[in-house]
Amino acid sequence: MLGEIMSVANLVSLSQLNEEQQSLEKAHSLQRADFINAFSFLGKHVINQELSIVRCFIPGAKKVSVCANKQLLKMEQLQQTGLFQLVVSNNKVPEPIQLDIDFGDCQVQRFLPYSFASTLDDDAMYLFNQGTLAHGYRHFGAHVITHQGIKGTRFTVWAPNAKSVSVIGDFNHWDASCYPMRFHPASGVWEIFIAEDLSGKHYKYSLLTEHNQRIEKADPFAMQMQLPPHTASQVASLPQNHQPIALINQFNQAISIYEVHLGSWRRNVEQGNGYLNYTELAEQLIPYVLDLGFTHIQLMPISEFPFDGSWGYQPVGLFAPTSRFGDINAFSEFIGKIKAAGIGVLIDWVPGHFPNDPHGLAMFDGTHLYEHADKRQGYHPDWNTHIYNYDRAEVRSFLLSNATYWLNEFGIDGLRVDAVASMLYLDYSRKEGEWVPNCFGGRENLGAISLLQQINATVYGENPNIVTIAEESTAWPGVTKPTDQSGLGFGFKWNMGWMNDSLEYIKKDPLYRRHHHNEMTFSLVYAFSENYILPLSHDEVVHGKGSLINKMPGDDWQKFANLRAFYGFMWAHPGKKLLFMGGEFAQYHEWDHDFSLDWHLLDEAKHQGVYTLIKSLNSLYKAYPAFYEMDNSGEGFRWIDGGNAEQSVFSFVRQSGEQSKVIAICNFTPEVRTQFKLGVPNAKRYKLVLNTDDIQFGGSGVPVETDIAVLNEANHGFENSISLTLAPLATYYLVEK
Repeated sequence: MLGEIMSVANLVSLSQLNEEQQSLEKAHSLQRADFINAFSFLGKHVINQELSIVRCFIPGAKKVSVCANKQLLKMEQLQQTGLFQLVVSNNKVPEPIQLDIDFGDCQVQRFLPYSFASTLDDDAMYLFNQGTLAHGYRHFGAHVITHQGIKGTRFTVWAPNAKSVSVIGDFNHWDASCYPMRFHPASGVWEIFIAEDLSGKHYKYSLLTEHNQRIEKADPFAMQMQLPPHTASQVASLPQNHQPIALINQFNQAISIYEVHLGSWRRNVEQGNGYLNYTELAEQLIPYVLDLGFTHIQLMPISEFPFDGSWGYQPVGLFAPTSRFGDINAFSEFIGKIKAAGIGVLIDWVPGHFPNDPHGLAMFDGTHLYEHADKRQGYHPDWNTHIYNYDRAEVRSFLLSNATYWLNEFGIDGLRVDAVASMLYLDYSRKEGEWVPNCFGGRENLGAISLLQQINATVYGENPNIVTIAEESTAWPGVTKPTDQSGLGFGFKWNMGWMNDSLEYIKKDPLYRRHHHNEMTFSLVYAFSENYILPLSHDEVVHGKGSLINKMPGDDWQKFANLRAFYGFMWAHPGKKLLFMGGEFAQYHEWDHDFSLDWHLLDEAKHQGVYTLIKSLNSLYKAYPAFYEMDNSGEGFRWIDGGNAEQSVFSFVRQSGEQSKVIAICNFTPEVRTQFKLGVPNAKRYKLVLNTDDIQFGGSGVPVETDIAVLNEANHGFENSISLTLAPLATYYLVEK
């Protein structure tokens, strides 16, 4: 009998020893931050019908007690590890569990993260895994919320192939052993609720890959990030103060866009050429744009990016407005002030590629998660960047959510989507053998096509007053055709053909322009096949291309006259307008992102003249519906004489219905042409409302008729005509009196 008792005692002792050894091994695993499922061990776990065990792992703690019914129940520390344990009655300790922690130099009370229920929304995760979660930013990232009656911060990240994931930050000494997260295998998502308001705190995710490599990543859904070159995410809340979408984005509206790079529009000279902040930008940019008369501001990419030289086109924090100019609330207030002034806001959006910075999306969980694994599909040779895997459902949810984020949460009026052509074609910038055909053997990227259609259908479905704009440089059919008609569903497309052809023409010496007349007329062959924007963007004034004024031929006077006449042609041509900053006053220097525009030039009459012309063009453009109401219809345009190559004169009518007409006449030679005959629609008299050669614009002031009688003489297919003087290198607008 005694032997049997001793045998049982030995078994009990051995069982306790084994359990302690297992706990010790798990404690060491927690210390190494390679514990596979911390929630299965930490927190409160039932032993039997009567008892439960509470465990916590708190590195550096000297003593830990459980707070229960105003009592402190001391936990036992396992050897010298950070693991503390307490066996209690099942109903003794309510959840969530509050701990009293003594670090030696301070004593704090915290709730045990592993005693909270999951914060995950199963329905949202289902949509995320299906590729249809349109507002993922509300579920992923860091959010200060109230959970089970306690205010704290929820962290959620998608990393299906990681062995373990921890939240690290300046609130836990960047120690990966402090907050290992809960894994949800069905969705591939990790989450944890920390019962502290961590607003403003910096954080990252520490991931252990399937190959036991430790990597640290910024949060893909972070709404704020550190100022580069620092790379941490920052806990921030969604802004609440944006203005509603404006009703000024329709096809029959006047849209004149001023494109801006916030980092170089104007610098703070008094502070060593530093950036203006969002408040200063609002104070200076808004009245400037209002004075010029533009309807919209388009911001070059504002999602956080590490390299200034990328101008934002290689973003790392897609949901974080760049901290170069202030925090997320300052950005939201900046946008709100622009909207309140009656100006629409567009932003550049970059879903086509992302850089390989170590803290970014590349190899996010140790695998090709966001990018396509096949380099022939996942690597962009032009920019040394990664290409999203558009066929992966979760990547689609990520990009779809980002598109809705800017529109819904900041009141942004529209997205100009960068490099759409690079998304559409599998062989974009690739040689034979460097790309993989689609399932039908074609070059079309079917995943990217369906994603763009999905995004456009979703954002227009949520708010028909927004606008999406494609920078698409090929003849892809139906870019602005509705998705239910097999189009891509964009609102507008940049007219790259017009831009290239017209700039090639205007750069030529007027002596040779008669041989290239079709470069200015060809755009009208296809002008109504899409809803177009005419862009003179940043791309045309960098990389040795020179500024717009320095593209012009001739002496200094002719350069300015050419540019003024060209602007007059552009504002009369079918299509909405876009002009990059500096073009409005004919900046000499090519754009440099590290320096401010040359504002001193506005003190010179010829530059001020161009500025005044842009003001006048925008004013006339908005004043006469003929310029914009029928931009996407051939009924809104008629050539008077598009074939006068010998004299390099173009003349046409813009109209909106029968009652609203504007005649545009462009003389692209330096010759003065007197008694120039031109057929016109029926009218008694015409008045001149614009002459780009006017003295107020810096022109020669050649005397021209401002009140023009109609002659009963047929010409150019019209029953009536006019006779007038054409100033050198000048564009005229005439309207019926």
